Amino acid sequence: MLKKVDPEKTETWEKLLRYYKKMKNIPLKELFKDTARFDKYSVKFDNILLDYSKNKIDGTVMSLLIELSEISGLDRAIESMFAGEKINETEDRAVLHTALRDLTNTELILDDKNILTDIRSVREKMKVFSCSVREGVFKGYTGKKITDVVNIGIGGSDLGPHMACEALKHYSDKGPRVHFVSNVDGSHITETLKHLDQETTLFLVASKTFTTQETMTNAQTAREWFLSEAKDKEYIKNHFAALSSNAEKVSQFGIDIENMFEFWDFVGGRFSLWSAIGLPVAISVGYDLYEQMLKGAEKTDIHFKNEPFVRNIPVILGLLGIWYSDFFGCECEFVLPYDQYLSRFPAFLQQLSMESNGKSVSRHGKNTGYRTAQVLMGEPGTNGQHSFYQLIHQGTHMIPSDFLCAVHPLNPVSDHHDKLLANFLSQTEALAFGRSEQEVIEKLRSEKRTENEIERISPHRVFPGDRPSNSIIYDRLTPDTLGKLIAIYEHKVFVQGVIWNIFSFDQWGVELGKELAVKVLDEIRNGNGNESYDVSTAGLISYIKEKRGF
Repeated sequence: MLKKVDPEKTETWEKLLRYYKKMKNIPLKELFKDTARFDKYSVKFDNILLDYSKNKIDGTVMSLLIELSEISGLDRAIESMFAGEKINETEDRAVLHTALRDLTNTELILDDKNILTDIRSVREKMKVFSCSVREGVFKGYTGKKITDVVNIGIGGSDLGPHMACEALKHYSDKGPRVHFVSNVDGSHITETLKHLDQETTLFLVASKTFTTQETMTNAQTAREWFLSEAKDKEYIKNHFAALSSNAEKVSQFGIDIENMFEFWDFVGGRFSLWSAIGLPVAISVGYDLYEQMLKGAEKTDIHFKNEPFVRNIPVILGLLGIWYSDFFGCECEFVLPYDQYLSRFPAFLQQLSMESNGKSVSRHGKNTGYRTAQVLMGEPGTNGQHSFYQLIHQGTHMIPSDFLCAVHPLNPVSDHHDKLLANFLSQTEALAFGRSEQEVIEKLRSEKRTENEIERISPHRVFPGDRPSNSIIYDRLTPDTLGKLIAIYEHKVFVQGVIWNIFSFDQWGVELGKELAVKVLDEIRNGNGNESYDVSTAGLISYIKEKRGF
């Protein structure tokens, strides 16, 4: 089991607090007088480079942060997770998404069973099915090849595969078009189905229990749309597959159990991309490339398990996040991929980070007296530069940011990538070092501005700098690289949860809203009285019912 240490009660935490008071006043410009700083604070892992030198750290900070991770039992926690111990204590479950990308022939025993046998069986089933869809062997009810696949899910059953399909779009030219429906707002599925054909559309319904309200509502609408043309329910087996563990519900829906792909309780939704939930990715790019993504993640797992913390990328990223969240008081963080294919990556990481570590109760069952997860946001560069970078550069908030970019583009068009790289590199430089008032004045004088103009304009053109960032550079965005990047952030979240002494693998915070929605739905449909609601909710329900003519 995980060690339960309240971090703020440790001597190391107190040392960090004291040292923070010194470090906060040392500008990055001063720290960069050390000409060996890049070598000291950068790490290479296979084809990935992490440069974390543009952070408000020195050797003492990193030593203390690593000491904190050791006191928190991080090394033992890593062993526990990979060994299948039930570290998700509130649900009494193991956490073994890493087993899904274990491509060795070893065994992993959980509850007296080698789970790798079942995992390999499902992977083989995914391989056969994805190949049959891509090659036209699996056909629609009229004998036509599948041209479009619609994944119906929500949360981890949508964000992960959606992000990965977008990230690997470059490799999907021979596969069917893949679409994603998640929102219970009827507009989402309506707009998706508008231009599709019942004869050539395959639906993947992704729900472990096959009872998720939003997913099953969309699935029923898709079923009705399909039967409006196909008529015979017998044809559902030609156009629907299930990513689920509930065979009974899947069968009741009309889906052939042979087209059900199982996953397990030891796989949390936001970590499920590596399971059958990744089937749309395998269909989109082909199973071989999907497996390359698994292999990339497996390489990160090996790095995370074996590399000393001082050279361990997920550990370093996790510790830096804690440094800024709990000592500098930073409430937000940005992930900024300078790669259009990674446009959905920040949205995926939002769930990964905030659903995992958005907790205020420690593993002791007490309220934490310290910050946990930061608010994570992001957009691809260079779009973000013309949107919210103003706040990062000159706003009142310090927002640590991760910048990601490839050395080589997948689409070498003219000088586009040179300009992308130039923006990527210049933004981190500008954030770190800014532009002083004296530099602004000199620049304005070189533009022949009057002294009155300079006095009026110069304060607005000062960039304070001293804003931290990480740069993550990879050779090019391949399935292997994508797998590594995803797993790096997964393990970063785990590191932080261990040190914050919280349970990262449950998500009880989403349950209350779901429970209340059932009651409100009954009220909206049947008007069973709103006496039990607060005056605001009761008033809103009454207003809606009045407008709808009830």
